[in-house]
Amino acid sequence: MDNRARMLVVATAFALVSSTVALQAQAQAPEPGVGYSVADWPFVGGDQGSSRYSTLADISLDTINRLGGAWVTRLDGGGSSRSTPVVKDGVIYLTAGPSVHAISGATGETLWRWQSDDPEARMVPTWQGVGLSEELVFVGLASAQVAALRQDTGALVWATAAGSVPSHDGETVTTAPMHARGKVFVGVANGDSGGQGRVVALDAATGEIEWTFFVVPRPGEFGHETWPQDSNIWEVGGGGVWLNGNVDPELGLVYFSTGNPVPMFGGEVREGDNLFTAAVLALDMETGERRWHFQVVRHDIWDADIATPTLQYDVEMGGQTRKALAAIRADGLLFLFDRETGEPLIPIEQRPVPQDARLLTADTQPFPVGAESIIPDCSYWRDRVAPPFELSCSVFTPLSVGQETVVALGSPIPMVRVTPMAFSPQTGYIYAQGRGHVGRAKRFADPWISDNRPDGYLRLGLPESTGVLAAVDPKTNRVAWKQELPGGRLGTSGPLATAGGLVFWGAADGQLDAYNAQTGERVWAFQATPAGTRLRPGPTATYAVDGTQYVAIPMGNELWAFALDGTVPPRDEPLAEPLADLVRWTGPPPRETNDMETSTLRENPSWSLGGSRGALDEHAFNPQRAQIRVGERLRIINNGELSHTVVARDGSRTTGLIEPGLFGSLTFDAPGTFLFHCEEHPWALAEVTVVP
Repeated sequence: MDNRARMLVVATAFALVSSTVALQAQAQAPEPGVGYSVADWPFVGGDQGSSRYSTLADISLDTINRLGGAWVTRLDGGGSSRSTPVVKDGVIYLTAGPSVHAISGATGETLWRWQSDDPEARMVPTWQGVGLSEELVFVGLASAQVAALRQDTGALVWATAAGSVPSHDGETVTTAPMHARGKVFVGVANGDSGGQGRVVALDAATGEIEWTFFVVPRPGEFGHETWPQDSNIWEVGGGGVWLNGNVDPELGLVYFSTGNPVPMFGGEVREGDNLFTAAVLALDMETGERRWHFQVVRHDIWDADIATPTLQYDVEMGGQTRKALAAIRADGLLFLFDRETGEPLIPIEQRPVPQDARLLTADTQPFPVGAESIIPDCSYWRDRVAPPFELSCSVFTPLSVGQETVVALGSPIPMVRVTPMAFSPQTGYIYAQGRGHVGRAKRFADPWISDNRPDGYLRLGLPESTGVLAAVDPKTNRVAWKQELPGGRLGTSGPLATAGGLVFWGAADGQLDAYNAQTGERVWAFQATPAGTRLRPGPTATYAVDGTQYVAIPMGNELWAFALDGTVPPRDEPLAEPLADLVRWTGPPPRETNDMETSTLRENPSWSLGGSRGALDEHAFNPQRAQIRVGERLRIINNGELSHTVVARDGSRTTGLIEPGLFGSLTFDAPGTFLFHCEEHPWALAEVTVVP
């Protein structure tokens, strides 16, 4: 070989080495303005904009068939986790039950665990996870405090009350703290029991509160005129801040979505639009001043606020790149804004909605023009809703007093809730999950009674729900693809998008799925729990340690990590039949009893000013689901003021007419599950399970 050839070989080798070093350096280099390696997952939303997107691409459409369990570790300390893992320098931080954990991202070894040693202090971490700075771990607590722990040891550095002092019942910090510009941003929720939600900024080093923005405006502040002027109801107006925020340091803005007003369904005592509840807020990071807002539900009486964290994305529209913010309303419609000005990127119009003068309903509600919901529309349910129920096709059907037979889309439980969205700059799609279902729109005369949830959760006689994982093109606000899933599979995970062309999603049956981000085709699945398990999985995260990419997800009291050529096998094969509908059956199992009452006392015991309020629901059996043995007698006791005749749906047996204060009885000579209703009030339903 001559010298020229030797020089060429050396030059080529040097170029290859230099290229490899450059790629490694790129993988470890901090992203501009963030200060974290792209190998990390330093925020619950992945980045400061909560896009839940990673540029890591070793796990891809081409390699997904090699993905397997890398390790699994038990989260000791009691309780399970549904928080998003955050990762920095190869260490995972997350909350589980009463504890904060630091875990090796490479091996699953627990490095430290923090738990308050004062059980009376209510210093239980938020289920949504933690935030990080260079040296500290920040966590919100059920005591409405924010705490800072040392990243290396878990030692407590400071704890500050972010809510009222003394705290109101129900006040808590449920958001994962967001660190930026030396501040920690959190939301304070109110338990839907009064008080006022707020956004709080604290000094990251000391915990000192720097500013507070109250969701319900004080007298003299902008927006206070949207509350009654002859009442102090605004003082307990609600607007809890339940979900994680995000920041844009270049614009100097922090974004949060706000919850429903209080009383939740009592529109008659809080006339007006009730700002800034059910809204998107853009606040100045330094001062907490409102820069812009948009209210997605005016005078909310449905608990139909934004129940999903917002996310930031950039999009080409009208020939220019727009800095955008996406929020999804409970009915599955995306609202898309210029995140600097609040200008809608797709026009929003006010449309007339059903009215109830007693509830002072708003005459219109906002709708993005031409938008397509990720949730099935009313045509899906028309043939599924049987008499005596009547289907209303508006998610804004008022919950009117005395209205017993009307069912509406998502009522009283909104359909898109809690789980985060994701955005992929590769596909340009926003990914979200939700649930299509119908529910009874029921109200009590007392505006402070909000306990209609038993009727909402135990939806006897109504069709099962359907789960949805969908991709929406934000340029058109139309659904690009949709996966309809059995309602029982829909959990609390939410999607994760990667540069490998994948969307990861965890199900309530303990299975982790991967989808083609462009087409929606499912390309991989792994059963991480025994088949038949029902749990609330946390959102997934992805990160890299020593050049290996991992995908991590909490599954109950375990944390799983996956990598290419992982050797930890699945726990089981997926069930041939999916889990039963979670919306339909969430709630207590059948109660072993020989007595069933025709009416149920509904209470609102969490009213923050103390005490409780109650109302008798004449059309709700107590318990709604009973269990007895073959040959035993089940007494049906009329504890209300109306007469009832309880009959089996198949006509096989009846109690006869039961007058107030008296009882009838039923006996069963064979095992089985039997449905009953009241002949005079056929929307009152019960279920009896007979066992040997």
